[in-house]
Formats: sequence, structure tokens, C-alpha cells
Amino acid sequence: MLMHIWQYVYTTYLRYWIKWLLRHATGTCELQRICSRYGPGAARAMKTEYSLKSSKSKLLRGAVESSREHLGKHVEQIMKEKKIKVQTNPLFKESLHTSLLQITGYKSLYVSVEDVRKETFCPENTQHEAMLLKLWQLLMPNVKLESRVTKQWGDIGFQGDDPKTDFRGMGMLGLINLLFFSEHYTQEARLVLSHANHPKLGYSYAIVGINLTEMAYSLLKSGALKAHFYNTVPGAPELQHFHQLYCYLAFEFDQFWLAEEPESIMLFNQYREKFHHVVRTLLKDPYASLTLSAPV
Repeated sequence: MLMHIWQYVYTTYLRYWIKWLLRHATGTCELQRICSRYGPGAARAMKTEYSLKSSKSKLLRGAVESSREHLGKHVEQIMKEKKIKVQTNPLFKESLHTSLLQITGYKSLYVSVEDVRKETFCPENTQHEAMLLKLWQLLMPNVKLESRVTKQWGDIGFQGDDPKTDFRGMGMLGLINLLFFSEHYTQEARLVLSHANHPKLGYSYAIVGINLTEMAYSLLKSGALKAHFYNTVPGAPELQHFHQLYCYLAFEFDQFWLAEEPESIMLFNQYREKFHHVVRTLLKDPYASLTLSAPV
């Protein structure tokens, strides 16, 4: 309650006067101070985003909604309105442009991820089928798939004889994440699969993977991944960066599951939420960087 009252007082009254005093004391606006104090990363991008969204200027507020092709023009307009000269502030233009790329890029990434999630897996789509079969080949290189519809799919963690039913919640996003992990981190993916097939601590590899896709999607939607992407991507994040974040979750959840040694797979939701809490805590760090890069 007290925090809400303080936030209201600060944003409604104090913030304006603090900015006014600092402007007259330093001769620089808030955006200049942010860009000169902070280097590339989440601290600069998030403070820039807050400053722009809180501005009384329609131009500055609109900058966070700008399209990528208009960012350069928007930066120049901001510099003109704030009377910032390139000669005396040579790094400002590039710093602001980079931060805006990250801020608007995050919004665009969510739109792209949502589009993939809404795409339904279709057995009649040859590309979809090829991706599914490639997933099997990467994870089970020494085992031939007897037929398209078979109980063998259970060996890599699908629930039924036909994996198409398991993709309903996350659509093609679930399959693409599973395949991306297997393609780019093949040894890690096979290691995780071997752990998932453990007689005591095992779990359904593909189903859990799709569940972790939902976790990644929810984190993205809520804005919780901003610090991670602002720290790890110097410009606008793309779909591949989201898939890489999934790889981190898939590998780290496996390590977490093994360390926790759950008594039963029936406790999955309980441990899933515990892992979710761990991840959200890590993401609160302004220097958060959830990356999986080193080979096993």
C-alpha cells in the first residue's frame, strides 16, 4: 500500500521537479543523462523506456511505438525537440537509437512469437511433417521410425501415437523450439532426453518441452524477458533469440529436476512452478543473461 502511494506521489509530483532541477543543474535532459551514464544493456534500455513512456511529450511517448524503419527519424526529432546537438553529444544519437531498437524490437518479437504459436500443426503440410521427422532423427539417430503413427513417439516424450495432438496448446512454436534445441545443441538435447528416460526420475521429454515453451511465451508476454534480451541482443531481438532462451530453459529445467529428485512425475506442476519462480528471480537482476552456450 505504501509503495503504491509513494509511486503515485513520485510520478505525479516529485518526478517533474527532480527532472527540472537536474536539467538546470547539469544542462542536460534525462535522456542525455541516461545515455551518458549507462552503457549498452538492460539498465540503459529500461531507463530509456521508462523516461519516454513517462514524458509529457507526445513525440517522446510515441517513440516506443515507432516502426524500425522510422526509428532514425524519430531519434532526430527527439534531438531537435530536446535541443541536443550531435557536435557536443556525439554518442547520444547512436545510444538512443540502439535502445529504441531493443525496446520496439521486444514488442515486435512478441508479435512474431504469437504468430508462430497460432499456427496449427498440420499433417498435410509437408514442411510441418518434415520438421517432426527431423526431430526424431536428431534425437534417435540409431532408431528407425517404423511408421508415421506409432507408439515409438513415446520414446521421445509424446503422449500418443501421433504427436500432432500434443501441439494444440502452443501450435508450431512447441515443435520449432524442440527442433531448434535438437539442431543447435544436439548433444545437450540427447543428454536431456536420456535423463528424461531415467527409470526413476524420468519425465515426458517432448511434453515437458512444450510446457517450457508455454513458460517462455508467458515470460515474454509479461515483459519479464526484457532484461535478458536487452543484455544479450545489441539490437532488435529475433525469433532465434527466443528459441535460444527456450534451449536454456530446457537444459536448466532438466538439471533442476535431477537435483530436486521428485518422488513422482505426478508432482510435476509443483516443481514446474518452483523452477518458474527461480527463473523469474534471475530475470529481476538488471544484468540477467540466461544463455546456454557451452557444449556439454
